[in-house]
Amino acid sequence: MARSIDIRKDRQQAIEAGCEVLGAGFPIAIPTETVYGLAADATNPIAIAHIYETKGRPRFNPLICHMADLAMAEKHAEFDPVSRALAEAFWPGPLTLVLPLKPDSAIHSLATAGLDTVGIRVPKGFAGELIRAFGRPLAAPSANTSGKISATSADHVDADLGERIKLILDAGASTVGVESTIVKVEDGKVRLLRPGGLPASEIERVAGQKLLRSRKASAAIEAPGMLASHYAPGATVRLDATHVDAGEALIAFGKTSVSGIDGARIILNLSKDGDLAEAAANLFDFMKKADASGATTIAFSAIPDEGLGEAINDRLRRAAAPRE
Repeated sequence: MARSIDIRKDRQQAIEAGCEVLGAGFPIAIPTETVYGLAADATNPIAIAHIYETKGRPRFNPLICHMADLAMAEKHAEFDPVSRALAEAFWPGPLTLVLPLKPDSAIHSLATAGLDTVGIRVPKGFAGELIRAFGRPLAAPSANTSGKISATSADHVDADLGERIKLILDAGASTVGVESTIVKVEDGKVRLLRPGGLPASEIERVAGQKLLRSRKASAAIEAPGMLASHYAPGATVRLDATHVDAGEALIAFGKTSVSGIDGARIILNLSKDGDLAEAAANLFDFMKKADASGATTIAFSAIPDEGLGEAINDRLRRAAAPRE
């Protein structure tokens, strides 16, 4: 079983223990503001291989590399003017930029799935401190079995991966609750690869342009979270529900009226007040609770496709997609 350290009680012990396990070439679970990450040395192919092995992750799916700050990121990637403006505005924070990888970067190709680009993020809080102390970037996908619901607490990680990893660093519940927004700048235009914890409108405000979007699944995997089926619970997921069948789990939003709730196995509401930030923070935890209820289907009521709702709906569409 994994050792767990509460960073709120002993931050220095957590940093020292984290650096020790990372330095030995093994992944650890770390808290970030988005979700918990399964982190390992992005320059060590053996450590990266342990991430794929632990998650059961396809090796054609690249990993986000987390940096302590913009200065560290500049050692590994080329920044165009728009990407730099976004980094300066939103780092540390829930934004990942897909950038050209510098030829002399120490990031191993196993972390980038052989691409000539790399997804980079600077996380808030403890994760950034840990990376700074470790001195090298950390490849860190979400700390869960590949394709399943992301972890937003140390307990989630322990229940899923506790027997497969050596250390979990616990900082309580993630404050954002969905993964980072991923964008890529091409010829000065900003393309949204994955909606996430930073609303698209904020990126558009700084970039001074509308984001390019595509609803079609891309044959090329350019960034994490682009697989058609992803973030999936064991139960089937049904979207835009206006009724609940007997034995189904219901995850509602706001004051939306749903019929048949008396027969639901469990009823949860992402935000009774219709607050999308609260809904995003609760999403994965509530999916896990609904899945644990024994329901074979989880019905979600409609969620507005605006602001953080775009990221929530992206996760739900992938959770509801046919399983591969």
